Amino acid sequence: METRFVSPVFAGRAGELARLGEALERADNGDPQALLVGGEAGGGKTRLLAEFLARARAAGAVTAVGGCVELGAEALPLAPVATALRVLHQVLGDAELRRAGAGGEAELARLLPDLGPVRPEAYDQDGRARLFERTARLLERLAADRTLVVAVEDMHWADPSTRDLLGYLVRSLLPSRLLLVATYRTDDIHRRHPLRPFLAELDRTRAVQRVDLPRLSREEVARQMAGITGAEAEPDVLDGVVRRSEGNPFFVEELVTGGLERCGLSETLRDLLLVRVEALDERAQQVVRCAALSADARYRLLAAVSRLPEAELLAGLRTAVGAHVLVPADDGDGYRFRHALLREAVLDDLLPGERSRLSRRFAETLTADPSLVPPEQLAARLADYWYEAHDAAEALPAALAAAREARCRYAYAEQLALLERAMELWDQVPEERRARLPDADYADSYPFAPCATGCLTYPDLLAQAAIAARYGGTDERAYAFTGKALDLVDEAREPERAAWFWTQRSRLAAATGRGDARPELDRAVRLVDGRPPSAVHADVLAHAALWQTLHATTRETLALAERAVDLAARAEATEVELNARVTVAGVRVLLGEADRGISELYALRDRLEHDGIWAPKVLSRLHANLVDDLEKAGRSVEAVAAGEVGERALRRRGLHSNASFLVGNVVEALQSLGEWDRAERLLREAKPYARMSLALSHLAFQGAQLALNRGAFDIADNLLATCRSHLGTTTAEPQYGLPLLTADLTLAAARGRFEEAYDTLRTALALLPLPGQGTYVWQLLTRGAQVVADGRGLPGAAGDAGDLVERVTEAARKLPRPAPVWEAWAQHCAAELALARGESAPGHWAATAAAYTACDRPFQLAQVHHRWAEALLAADPPRREEAAGLLHRAYETADRLRARPLRDDVLALARRAGIAVPEEPTAEQAPDPGAELGLTRREREVLRLLTAGHSNRRIAEELFISVKTVSVHVSHVLAKLEVGSRGEAAALAHRLRLWG
Repeated sequence: METRFVSPVFAGRAGELARLGEALERADNGDPQALLVGGEAGGGKTRLLAEFLARARAAGAVTAVGGCVELGAEALPLAPVATALRVLHQVLGDAELRRAGAGGEAELARLLPDLGPVRPEAYDQDGRARLFERTARLLERLAADRTLVVAVEDMHWADPSTRDLLGYLVRSLLPSRLLLVATYRTDDIHRRHPLRPFLAELDRTRAVQRVDLPRLSREEVARQMAGITGAEAEPDVLDGVVRRSEGNPFFVEELVTGGLERCGLSETLRDLLLVRVEALDERAQQVVRCAALSADARYRLLAAVSRLPEAELLAGLRTAVGAHVLVPADDGDGYRFRHALLREAVLDDLLPGERSRLSRRFAETLTADPSLVPPEQLAARLADYWYEAHDAAEALPAALAAAREARCRYAYAEQLALLERAMELWDQVPEERRARLPDADYADSYPFAPCATGCLTYPDLLAQAAIAARYGGTDERAYAFTGKALDLVDEAREPERAAWFWTQRSRLAAATGRGDARPELDRAVRLVDGRPPSAVHADVLAHAALWQTLHATTRETLALAERAVDLAARAEATEVELNARVTVAGVRVLLGEADRGISELYALRDRLEHDGIWAPKVLSRLHANLVDDLEKAGRSVEAVAAGEVGERALRRRGLHSNASFLVGNVVEALQSLGEWDRAERLLREAKPYARMSLALSHLAFQGAQLALNRGAFDIADNLLATCRSHLGTTTAEPQYGLPLLTADLTLAAARGRFEEAYDTLRTALALLPLPGQGTYVWQLLTRGAQVVADGRGLPGAAGDAGDLVERVTEAARKLPRPAPVWEAWAQHCAAELALARGESAPGHWAATAAAYTACDRPFQLAQVHHRWAEALLAADPPRREEAAGLLHRAYETADRLRARPLRDDVLALARRAGIAVPEEPTAEQAPDPGAELGLTRREREVLRLLTAGHSNRRIAEELFISVKTVSVHVSHVLAKLEVGSRGEAAALAHRLRLWG
């Protein structure tokens, strides 16, 4: 970056430059850094960046800069990043860049076509996550043994995809010698500017620093003027420049180099800037106007568009450069404006007809010779130029071509903007011209047969817009597009096309909270009923089968999924077929045919690996479902092994966020196996790679489960809230909703809020029956029975829970038990219900312990050992020796897992029975349990009465002390017990059986 400036003196900015230097030092030490440099237009951001980059290169760093261009948010998606990568390609060489990008060339080529051809493929919802991840890993590898500085200028003009990618890099970079710098105009960021929420989000990231450039002081303006003129300014002249420029460095330059005698002529900034341009001869002005309309004023492009003889063109360029309007570009192949404000002033000064005429000339020139611009810019620039030329017949196909390019970069927001432009232009183009737009060019966008004419239609645009809006995160707009399309499509003439739109609408109805999506899917199924095999027919049935799998699985679901497989195979819709096969296997597991279903998933995994089929969604779903189905069948060790294979396969293909979701399933299996520390480590390692909402929610939920079992209730509460925020309306699906309700009632009971826990259980029970969701229902019922049993006899617990005992009993009676682990849940649930009725017997717990032992579930087994010991001690006569052995085993497991609530329960029971456990004193030596908790004698008395449900006034009357004194004691009790409420304190005292 060899930027030339008017003043050789870099005035001011010493503090800001020092902060950039400190960040560079930290990056040198392997701690990646990110800085946001903000300042008003002309405030010196580019000069500061140039000075810093020069120093960084002198210190041995490699630098690359990409700039955002004011050509519309939809015009050049990810252009700054592509430019920076091209610079790195030139500086480091092809071999080095390919080594760093090994394995991700197909994705990285979407940013840098030099790396190879872009794989043509249909819409890919996860594609953007892969591209972002590949870009992050590329930069990390390049910064592994060198310091790398990547800068993006003018973020106020950034397209949505560039903002998203930069945000991803900031949040997910692993340790490396990388420094990211982005500059933006503070005065352009109005209240509704899209960069404002982006900056607010990054401000919450500790890795980001803001560097704000203030205006220059009077002394700094004096230094700048002296650097420009070579002499000290007279005081009155300096005062005039300070007053007029208000300390803006660029305005200072313009005032000084434009001639101080003309300072009084300019009443506006625009006029001030145009004074310099208007002083040029007509030939130079013509060149400047052409350069203003070009995002990349390369010499060959300027020569072609200006249509000047070479000698005149060179003379005009020499004049513009000499007047400090244009400067040679950093790559030596063209020119750029000395400051973006100059370009903006020239553009604003173009007459409407002049701008459209120049735009047409650019469009015609690029159409004749596409090599005049970088290949990744061609489609977007043609779309913009034809649109500015007001030529709808040319602008429509150009917008569609640019939309395809944006889709290839997974820039769905930009694609949507271009598709909306195409819709705007549609009626302005004669029908005979529209008829020459081939449907085949868009056939990979969505799987339905072309219309009878074989040409693109308006509903085709709506279909693409709906998908782009959904993948771009604007579900409401996508829903509106499908509604508009269904108004246009004749269901009688084009039933499959209508069915496709109804299927999309079903997804969007659920995503926007408009119901469970069943009515829309049912309508789609009716439309294709009896139709010949086709990709759409198969896809509709596959979606319907998947919906039933997620909500209420029956034998009909299996038949529906198998029909989808058959239709897809006959229609040669490979991805639809594979997806439906995953559903078939999963349905078999839910219906009790676990061995067969899991075998089918293993076979499908081998097929995908052997044939090298590129189907990211299927691959991700297959590996995740295999682990999940193995866990549901109680084959947790096998689930962990399958998860390790799947994670490697997904990461090898760049599916890192999908792999993070899979890790969540592995963590669930590890928790079942009692490998909690390993589970916690995997969660920590997977989190930086999780970008998609489902992955983030899944990891948060598994972390909440660990926190609940270990007694970190505040952490669990926060993680459950995080999980819900990422899931959004998806919580309506039982596979997410039921586990969340189970966690809610667990947390409420742990905090002593039994009434809340009972209400949550009633809410969950009202959702039943849920055929095919047995795993989550059994877990809910078992935990609910535990909570009801824990609340028995507790003063202040929510009234009568007898209805819950009967409702849980009835729900459990109807549930199947197709696997040993399901039988263990059933035994455990029955034992807890018996305890809730006051009918607990050692035999109940013995049977439950045997069931859990066979399934290798150490935590649940420890819970049962505790209950079993309690039952043995309550027997007549007490069976102390057996109980002691069970308590020892329960304590060892709880202590190893750091399951504090269970450990406390075991210790409390042992103390009451006078049974010594490891590292615990004997009964004769055991202190008062309340004293061991750090409570004074008076505080123990207050806690005893508080546990009995007494108010502060009643406690004061019982102990003959003042109400105020009781309040102080209660506060001390809550603090020492580390609980947040009287209910939690009472629940803890009850659980520890402090008073029998």
